[in-house]
Amino acid sequence: MAAMRFLVHGRVQGVGFRWWVWRQATRLGLRGLARNLRDGSVEVIAEGSDSELADLERLLTQGPPAAQVERVEKSDVPHEVAMPNGFDIK
Repeated sequence: MAAMRFLVHGRVQGVGFRWWVWRQATRLGLRGLARNLRDGSVEVIAEGSDSELADLERLLTQGPPAAQVERVEKSDVPHEVAMPNGFDIK
């Protein structure tokens, strides 16, 4: 299992983005969380197989219809970071 942190920039708050991420992550079988950040971006931390994380990254670059994704930054998450049992919205 791998874990990745995605920072999604653009019009991604107030448009149902986190709930949309929850649906996509749950469908893919990922564990993790999505939360709004003060700078207007959304942070997504997810754990799963490399192919599941690649699918999530592709979906994040598109976003739901009401969102306007400008860019997605990706970084590794250390293995010692505790993940929730499912996928949470913060």
